[in-house]
Amino acid sequence: MSFRQGFRVDVLEGARIAVFSLRANRMRTVLTTLGIGIGVATLLAIVGIIQGLNASFEKQLATLGANTVFISKYPWMVKGNWWLYRNRKNFTLEQVAQLRAQADFITAISPAVMRTSDVAHGALQVSNVRINGVWSDYLSIGNYEVVSGRFVTRADEEVNRAVTVLGADVAASLFPSISPLGQTVRIDGRPFQVVGTLGRKGKVVAENMDMSVFMPFKTFNSHFGKGRPMQIAIAVADAGQMAKVEDQLVGIMRRVRATPPGQPDDFNVNRTDSLAATYEQLTGALYAVATGVGLITLLVGGIGIMNIMLVSVRERTREIGVRRALGARQRTIVLQFLMEASSVSAVGGLLGTTVGLGTAKLVSLVTPLAADVRPGTVVGGVAFAALVGLLFGIWPAARAAKLDPVEALRYE
Repeated sequence: MSFRQGFRVDVLEGARIAVFSLRANRMRTVLTTLGIGIGVATLLAIVGIIQGLNASFEKQLATLGANTVFISKYPWMVKGNWWLYRNRKNFTLEQVAQLRAQADFITAISPAVMRTSDVAHGALQVSNVRINGVWSDYLSIGNYEVVSGRFVTRADEEVNRAVTVLGADVAASLFPSISPLGQTVRIDGRPFQVVGTLGRKGKVVAENMDMSVFMPFKTFNSHFGKGRPMQIAIAVADAGQMAKVEDQLVGIMRRVRATPPGQPDDFNVNRTDSLAATYEQLTGALYAVATGVGLITLLVGGIGIMNIMLVSVRERTREIGVRRALGARQRTIVLQFLMEASSVSAVGGLLGTTVGLGTAKLVSLVTPLAADVRPGTVVGGVAFAALVGLLFGIWPAARAAKLDPVEALRYE
């Protein structure tokens, strides 16, 4: 018999004996399986939620556009002294004009100011709506879609028209059964004519983009005052050149704001990819902690498997002696115990994977947290659990294989 044929026979025989042994000790098998299953379930539930959050965040950032840049007094992620940013000088329309004239890669630019207020129509009212004052170019910069009517225009800006464009949620709340076009809404008590509605955008970093209205920048200032800080929204031609774009923007802004040499920038260039990098740092730490907790739980389960297998070796010493006396090789004994340990662990891994990913999916259904169940995660969970059983079964298997046949036969 060749080595390959002998190995195949050993595997089949080891599998048969392993199954028989597991069935003969059902309670022990169930408890050992639960130990591994709990570890895998803990790990994969957290992994599923984190993967879902990552996918959701990537989708949200895509709505902002990969080729957009926002220049403002504040960074999107404020670190350190908030008053340092608060005391920076506000931007001016003259600086926006100089930036548009000097930058050679800008395809669209718009100042943007914002406040929150109530928007009402008749007896219906929506609270905490983002009121945005922008130029017409903001439509393409923000990746918005007009579904009815139009967006604000340069003509609206020039003549200071009291017109507004409604976000999807605002339009649905104030006009549930009629078209908003041509209707009058009251923003902070002031009348505005609705000239358009926008398509649904969803949330970006927990901010509901559909709970917004837009009006001409000049109209916003005349109705609500000019004291609010402005940001500059920019769309560029090539998203792959963002590093060069940022360098040029920084140079132009320092020049037009007369920032002295050697002094730090008194503005921030905010990019979607930098926000994504910050998010990955935050979730990376969470992912590492979650993985550590899951691995510790699996380690405890693996130690449990080793303990149970050592007990099994002691209980079956005489059986091992009989098999060795009848010609069983050491590798046959090793394969038998390894297959027994990995089988228990794999079943626990399958159970834990099902429970863990099911828990992650349930959490996503009843809470705002997202979950992403990927096929690779399922396969990886079962395979990793089986590997844990295999590793922790090596010592008991080797101990069983090295038993002296004569002493094993005399064991009571």
